[in-house]
Parts: sequence; structure tokens; C-alpha cells
Amino acid sequence: MNHRYIHTSLTRISDLAEKEFELKKLPRDLWKTGDYVICEIINAGSESLRLELPNGRMRGIIGGEFIIGALGERFATLEATGSWRNVGENLKMSVLTGAGLLGKLTSKSVFIPQMMKVLYTGHAFRDGRKLTMDSFVKSTPDTPFNTPVVLFVGTSMSAGKTTSARIVTNLFKQAGHKVVGAKLTGAGRLKDILAIKDVGADAVLDFVDVGLPSSICPKDIFGKKLRQLLSKIAQVKADIAIIEIGASPLEPYNGELAINAIREHVKCTILSASDPYAVHGLMKAFDIVPDIVTGITSNTLAGIRMVEQLCGVQAMNLIDATTTKRLKQILSATTGFAL
Repeated sequence: MNHRYIHTSLTRISDLAEKEFELKKLPRDLWKTGDYVICEIINAGSESLRLELPNGRMRGIIGGEFIIGALGERFATLEATGSWRNVGENLKMSVLTGAGLLGKLTSKSVFIPQMMKVLYTGHAFRDGRKLTMDSFVKSTPDTPFNTPVVLFVGTSMSAGKTTSARIVTNLFKQAGHKVVGAKLTGAGRLKDILAIKDVGADAVLDFVDVGLPSSICPKDIFGKKLRQLLSKIAQVKADIAIIEIGASPLEPYNGELAINAIREHVKCTILSASDPYAVHGLMKAFDIVPDIVTGITSNTLAGIRMVEQLCGVQAMNLIDATTTKRLKQILSATTGFAL
């Protein structure tokens, strides 16, 4: 292990921690999304900030350290936006996610702490070639995707998608089924798919496995990466796929493209929502009728009743154990698997 640098979780598909590499500065016009870069931490930000390591553990910052992350973009409705494309001549950036997504901060919610600031020191090079996330993506045979899907979508980030996916994964595993968990869109973090792994998923995958630091990229590039990712998911040969669309399909993470790619295989759709009106808007925007609405809007009887009256769909608080029996009935009826 090379301890000169903090290896963030976006490096988990690489061998940068095990094998030597050179440091070489590149002019801004040669930078690309997914480039592995080394930056010096010049401001640790809030004392509460941590960096996510390749194993998913969170690490505190001592000060004066160097980080290896990947150039990328984030456009989160509730936290922060930023892109490497906005980096100026001073080469200063922010750590846009704890996973090591690096770019110039363009806006931030007043409700989140000050973000970690870093200074670009160079790109990772080996044998005269720039190292990128794509450098470490293993080719995979093109495999048709036919796995039945329980789809988790949300009206925004932090609406409860991953929590709901954990609950459903656990039910399928308790019933003896082989489960693959996947996150098709969002900004790179390991914690969401690890949460699915922790409750028994036989395999977990996300867009980082096909070389994307976040799914914000041109549609043609994302389409190619999505086909690779779906092939990897298909090769698990699971009985059921627990698939999350990160953030909201309305955000620029290519969520709509991902939903359309798997739509014919979706057996059950679970929508995590922040409020009843957001449910109505998402249903209209994407022609989706969820089998269950859950998340923040289902925390009270008032929210549940408004979803059912406004949208005509069933709302349930999946965290409440009294809903488990009904949840099993819906999952069994839609997927055909006994729970």
C-alpha cells in the first residue's frame, strides 16, 4: 500500500495503491472526466468532513496531506454543484463528494458544512500514459440483460431510496433468492451499494465499475457505459436485481436514459419521495406509476393520505415493521417470487 496519498473510493477499480506511478502536470485543455489526479489538501473544511476509502471506511484528515481522486461533475439539488471544467488558473478545486470526486465548487447549500479545498499537483502517469478510470475497466462480453428488476427511484437525493432498497434486498435474501444490487446513476460513493451488500446481496455494482466518477456525461458516452454495466449485472445470473437510480431522474445524471434501458424488465417500482407534490410531478414527467411510494413523505399519516388522494397510488412507510406483511404481498404479486 502506498501511504503517501489518501486513496479515495473512486480509485477502488485501480491498482494505484499497489503499483508505483509518476506525477505529471498537464495543461487544463488536456484534462478529461475520469482522470486520476493528485491534489494537496489546502483547507480541510468542516471538522466533520471525512474521505471515503476504497473499502468504504471513512477517514479523517490530519492536514497537509495529498489525495488521489478523479475529475468529475456533481449537480446535487440539496447539497452542492461543481465541475472540473470550471477550474481556474489557480488550479484550486473542492472535494465534491467524500469518494474523491474533484472539481470547482459552483454552488453550495447553506445547510451543509464548508467543503474541503485542494490544489492540483498533477496527473497520475505510468509508462508515459495518463491514468484514468477507463484505464482500469476490464472488458466484459456483451450480455443481454433479462434479470427481473425492483426499481428504486426518488424525487430527489436523500429521499430514502437506499434505505428502502436495503429492506427489500433483505426480504429477498431471507426467502433464499440470489440478489444483485446496482446503482445506475448518481455521483460516485461506495456507501450506497455497500448498504445493499451488507444485507446480503450476492453482488453489487455501480457506474464506477465501468469508469464513471458520476453519471453526468454526454448521453452517447453514458449509453455505452450503461450497456457495459447492464452486461456485468446480467452475468451475475441473479434471480432479482435491486436497482437504484441515484438522485432524481429530473437531474442531469442520465436517469431517464437508465430507466428507459431497463423499463421492460421492471416488475416493481418503489418511489421514495420528499413530499406528495413531488410524487405527482415525477409520475407525470416520466410516465411512471409506482407500486409503492415511501420515503420522507410517508413518515406521517397526513403525508400518506395526501399521496393516495393526489396521486392514486399506495404509500407506505417501509421502515415501520407493521408494513412488512403488505410489502411482501406486493413484491410477490409483482415479481412472481415467493417471499
